[in-house]
Amino acid sequence: MRLESGGWTRQVTQRELGVSKAMAGVNMRLNAGGVRELHWHKAAEWAYMLYGSARITAIDARGQYFVDDVGVGDLWYFPSGTPHSIQGLGPDGCEFLLVFDDGDFDEDNTFLITDWFKRTPTEVLGKNFGVPATMFGHTPDPSQRYIFPAPLPGPLTSDKPTGVAAVPQTFSYRLLAQEPIRTKGGTVRIVDSNTFPVSTTIAAALIEIEPGGLRELHWHPNGDEWLYYIEGKARMGVFAGSGQARTFDFQAGDVGYVPFGMGHYIENVGDTPVRFVESFKSSYYADLSLNQWMALTPRELVDAHLNLDPKVMDALLKQKAPVVPA
Repeated sequence: MRLESGGWTRQVTQRELGVSKAMAGVNMRLNAGGVRELHWHKAAEWAYMLYGSARITAIDARGQYFVDDVGVGDLWYFPSGTPHSIQGLGPDGCEFLLVFDDGDFDEDNTFLITDWFKRTPTEVLGKNFGVPATMFGHTPDPSQRYIFPAPLPGPLTSDKPTGVAAVPQTFSYRLLAQEPIRTKGGTVRIVDSNTFPVSTTIAAALIEIEPGGLRELHWHPNGDEWLYYIEGKARMGVFAGSGQARTFDFQAGDVGYVPFGMGHYIENVGDTPVRFVESFKSSYYADLSLNQWMALTPRELVDAHLNLDPKVMDALLKQKAPVVPA
């Protein structure tokens, strides 16, 4: 954990979780007024708001602006190289999850505006901005910024520049406003470039499982899966093929990872709902259901493989049920 005057941050990358080669994650807290400094990075950034509210800003390569206030359950996505900022709002700031499409991403190795100013000659800065060079050279050290306290901003309208256009595709998305896929065992909300067009490299789902429920036996055909557990107690079984399988227990704040193609399930083993985000380095979300596969394969062929009781065969579902009840 990196503790700063304006909040804190902690990260899980390939360095901490060796199997996590395709994606990395950061859990960040900003106090009211706390700012994650104006910066950019090589990886795309996808975010899910866990607590409170924040103001986010950015511009695109065409000089079009973006500014929005986001709250619990909202998302944002900043494409690779897009400069942006995040500030915690009142009364108690915010906490959020960041997912990056690069397992080697390092939150401590981003392009910071103060760092660039400190590494550029004052005469170059003066020439660039059209003012005397003597007006520079007093930039705070980057170690004093990164996550730092600042006055709370005014109304959202006051931060919208005049005389320029807004970005044509919004960088934020209200996930909880989306009607979920409902089953007896829980709910699923899927977000990818089909519903959130700007999010071209990260697809995700917000899953809620009732006590005793199960995220069904399934696998994903479009990449590794990076998971963050928001609440509850869960058990995940992963089938790696070639006679290999492992089972893991998780609780709120834990991170899981399922390499490409591996079959798995997630079971709620607590007495309260389990809620987690599963994310993928992909423009679209996709999963394959073991139950549905068997139901849509000739019955005699399935029976020849598994010698199942006819009642099992009769119970197979032709329509996918991503979460099943206890």
